[in-house]
Amino acid sequence: MDPRAKRLLEAAAQPYAAAGRYALHFARGKLRHDPVYFFLLRRGLLPDRGRLLDVGCGRGLLLSLLRAARESYRAGRWPEGWAAPPLDLDLTGIDLRADHVRIARAALGSDAHLEARNLLDFDFPPSAAIVLLDVLLYLREDEQQRALGKAAAALASGGVLLLREADAGAGVAYGLSQLSERLLEALRGRPFARLRYRRAAEWAGLLESLGFRVAMEPMSEGTPFANVLFVCKKG
Repeated sequence: MDPRAKRLLEAAAQPYAAAGRYALHFARGKLRHDPVYFFLLRRGLLPDRGRLLDVGCGRGLLLSLLRAARESYRAGRWPEGWAAPPLDLDLTGIDLRADHVRIARAALGSDAHLEARNLLDFDFPPSAAIVLLDVLLYLREDEQQRALGKAAAALASGGVLLLREADAGAGVAYGLSQLSERLLEALRGRPFARLRYRRAAEWAGLLESLGFRVAMEPMSEGTPFANVLFVCKKG
């Protein structure tokens, strides 16, 4: 990892020390080993201004990384060859788990608006960008479509939806993705929870039916999984 990227990772993770040692180590590990966070930055996939709504934000890691990126760029410490980060995004996140939201608030303070909410009961505010990372697999098929419809309605013309899900057509890698999620659900005390996946082409077709132009990016670098990032532009 580029030394400047390492400093950026540490700047994003360090605020989690306010929520305890485990929260800090989790933030470091997740930002280091999950490829999606730095991919979004390197490629400049987020708009520069407006509202970013992170649905299922968990501990707020993406929001913390965006805050650190803004500060790093303004201080002249930005990795060479990366797109400039968004400098004027309003950061908003919701998550079903109140304990995760408390950790996010401890790390982000007043730099992000965070709520413990169920996305199905939450009115998505007008947004320039909406992010859903590994969220829809926990919903029924009709709820998945409803959530994506809410996102489409909330986005301004030209707005971007960033959706990551496992590709159910990816063979062995898909099986490993399923196994990993099953283990996580068992650790959470939900060993029999039903998880709902789709093939990448089915996700793309659903998104296109909602008026999005869709590009697909493999998002499993450094992992054995079958994740795909759907980069969706409205209009």
